[in-house]
Order: sequence, then C-alpha cells, then structure tokens
Amino acid sequence: MGSRSSHAARIPDVDSIRRETGFSQASLLRLYHRFQALDRNEKGYLSRMDLQQIGALAVNPLGDRIIESFFPDGSMRVDFPGFVRVLAHFRPVDDEDEGNRDPKEPEPLNSRMNKLRFAFQLYDLDRDGKISRLEMLQVLRLMVGVQVTEEQLESIADRTVQEADEDGDGAVSFLEFAKSLEKMNIEQKMSIRILK
Repeated sequence: MGSRSSHAARIPDVDSIRRETGFSQASLLRLYHRFQALDRNEKGYLSRMDLQQIGALAVNPLGDRIIESFFPDGSMRVDFPGFVRVLAHFRPVDDEDEGNRDPKEPEPLNSRMNKLRFAFQLYDLDRDGKISRLEMLQVLRLMVGVQVTEEQLESIADRTVQEADEDGDGAVSFLEFAKSLEKMNIEQKMSIRILK
C-alpha cells in the first residue's frame, strides 16, 4: 500500500498530542513507528489482536487488563492518539514537569493521581468505582497463578480489602485505594524509561 514516512509532520495532530501527553517530538515519532509496525495491514488503527503481539504484554499477568484499557467504552479499535494517551500514563515524571506546570492546565496523564486512576481501573473489573473482594481475588489469581493456594489468595484478598476499606462498605473506593498506596512510589513503579 502506501509508503511509511519517518517525518513527524505525517503524524496526525502531532502538536495537540504532544501537549496532551507530554511526549517529545522524537518519542512521538518512535511511538508512531511502533504503532505502524503493530498495524500490519495499514488500517490506521489497532485491534486487541494487534496489541496482543506485544511481547511484554503477552507475558504480563495483567496484560489482558492493560490491553483492555486501550479500548474504553467497549470500542473495537484504537487510533494513534488513543494509543499514545494510554502509554502517557507510563511516561516517567520529570521534576521539571511538575515545577513548570500551569495550574489552569489539565493534570498531566503521567501524574501520580492519573497513574493511580489507571492502576485502579485495572482492578475495578466491572467499572463501578469500587474494588470488591471478588475483583481483588480475580486480579490476585492473574498475578500469582498457581504458586499460591486458593485459601491463601482468599486470605490475601480479604486482608487487602479490609486494610484499605475505611468506610466499612466491603469494597475499596478510588480514594481508599490512593490512600493505601500513599507510601508507594507509583511514579517510579508505573514508568517505562523509553517513554520520555
């Protein structure tokens, strides 16, 4: 079909994508090439099957949940801006980013709160705004596989929900989730260094 160019000018809406995601022009170009490589049939979008070709997601226990995050609202395809928006959550936080941010601008996609929101939605399988004991158990099963007995997993799920559940409703809200992780360096743990 058409030839694939390496010019950033060929990336649709490159300036607005750069502002929204915080990626440099060079990073966007690398991501655009990756997007094009995954889009083997040059459709202009990626399907779930295209994303399943990414080796790191294939071996990640939460790979299917991460792939699902590229398709909000049950859509069947993701275009380049949507692809980059999801990846922007994993962009490392630069100290200079925080100091120069205009408070009137939206919070960057790679901010601590947005990283926490992204992580929360990996657990909130039914998207009701709460992580139930059953949802916690399902994610734990994905993460540890057969290395732990079902009884041990249930105990871990119970304890995790109980410790985070401050209002006693038997589930973990986003605010409870964020508070339970306040000492964890989410900014580092949810960063991929190549995504500068």
